[in-house]
Amino acid sequence: MARPPRRGANRPLVGCALMPERRRFPPPWTIEERPACFIVKDASGQELALVYYEEESGRRTAAKLMTYDEARRIAANIAKLPNMLHRQP
Repeated sequence: MARPPRRGANRPLVGCALMPERRRFPPPWTIEERPACFIVKDASGQELALVYYEEESGRRTAAKLMTYDEARRIAANIAKLPNMLHRQP
């Protein structure tokens, strides 16, 4: 018995829109501090990442959230990505 063709193999895409160009997130990326989270934004103001934290120990453990310092460090490292990727050949 012949196997049916894989999904999408030799078949046109139906209902899918292809993006005309690569999506860009212009540097510099900045960090905005809000209650309970840090927001990483690109130069156009697009929100790229939300990194949540909880300052109260009991709630942090129950919800498995990061501390303020952990979330700040992760947001800072995300914001550094465009500079790190730009340096590579």
